[in-house]
Amino acid sequence: MGRAFEYRKAAKLKRWGHMAKTFTRLGKQIAIAVKAGGPEPENNPTLRSVIATCKRENMPKDNIDRAIKNAMGKDQSDYKGMTYEGYGPHGVAVFVDTLTDNTTRTVADVRSVFNKFGGNLGTMGSLAFLFDHKCMFTFKKKDGIDMEELILDLIDYDVDDEFEEDEEEGTITIYGDPKSYAAIQKHLEECGFEDVGGEFTYIPNDTKEVTPEQRETLDKMIERLEEFDDVQTVYTNMKPEGSEE
Repeated sequence: MGRAFEYRKAAKLKRWGHMAKTFTRLGKQIAIAVKAGGPEPENNPTLRSVIATCKRENMPKDNIDRAIKNAMGKDQSDYKGMTYEGYGPHGVAVFVDTLTDNTTRTVADVRSVFNKFGGNLGTMGSLAFLFDHKCMFTFKKKDGIDMEELILDLIDYDVDDEFEEDEEEGTITIYGDPKSYAAIQKHLEECGFEDVGGEFTYIPNDTKEVTPEQRETLDKMIERLEEFDDVQTVYTNMKPEGSEE
């Protein structure tokens, strides 16, 4: 999964500069998990997964607890996941993943940025062929782990053969079929892995070369989109800077 690693590494480096935005994004995910399965992590696998991701992103425990408490309030809005897709400048495909309580506002915000940068917002699903939709799990590595055996155990869930290992953080990331999210999480937890954080992602199946000037324009567009609170993640098929085929 070399391309996935390069792509996620580039996105992660950018996220470090937007800690407050990351916490807002995770807070919405907590709200959705609590609404769906309750506030107790031990009885709510999705919430456990989100909390593990929060810890990995260094979100303070007070923020996590507050987000859970707020999600239990009667005045909390229900968020809806919406994905907007189209072409940005220089023919680069752009996926905008959102969680919103007002789709009219969100689509207007997203469209305004596409228009400003000379892009075109398309219909939902129009660019799906350019990306692989995956679920991904990151968990603490265990001593003596046999990754080949683990991947083999998960083969029925369409888990990819290749995986990522972050020696600095002591974690492993695997990718699988989004439909198997719950089954993969259950298996990892039953195997005794700690802090099993899961989420969904889009990985471009082919990346597009851009010049430094074009990259600068596209980065500005992405940053503008990410300023909206409704926007969770922006994906593109732009080749990560400094990556090798």
